[in-house]
Amino acid sequence: MEKISVSPQNNFCPQTLFMYGTYREDGTPNFGLFCWFSYFWDGELGVMACIGGEKLTKDRIRETKVFSANLVTESMLPIADYLGNNEGYNKEKMNIPLETERGAVLNVPVLKDSPWVFELEVFQSISFNGSDVFLCKIRNTLVAKELKDNSIDVDERLRMAAPVTWIGEGQYYTLNHETLGKTGNWKDLYGKNKV
Repeated sequence: MEKISVSPQNNFCPQTLFMYGTYREDGTPNFGLFCWFSYFWDGELGVMACIGGEKLTKDRIRETKVFSANLVTESMLPIADYLGNNEGYNKEKMNIPLETERGAVLNVPVLKDSPWVFELEVFQSISFNGSDVFLCKIRNTLVAKELKDNSIDVDERLRMAAPVTWIGEGQYYTLNHETLGKTGNWKDLYGKNKV
């Protein structure tokens, strides 16, 4: 495979989509679509979320220090795309049919249709030129019961979750739900490592 040098970019590095939920100052829910989301370890699993540009979602996270991260599924994609392509500063944005409820632990809006939701509390933020990174404690995780049912094959549970990914090329993608192998299947590929 011949390689070429390019400018800094993360194309073809799949990122799972989440809708971040906050409450506006008037108490109504606000959601935006984001994918710069990952994890870290600091004695327990935490979340790091980066938001570029100026957005109502970022304003509300800075103000309240809490938000929800709702996994986007294939069936949720049309509403997620709408929410991600309309500014939160537009007061009419959220005048849509969207079923939400309050988080189980934090005062954050949660999407009823999302099968995996993190309730997050920011404990540290880092501001950069054009973006902010929020380091968060996971205060609660709301999960569709069937996704934790080990009697259901993991491939089937992934099909049920149906997460949507983004690769930075202007297209949304589904996972093909096809198992490639298990962790450790190739640990002896080159024989035993000798010390």
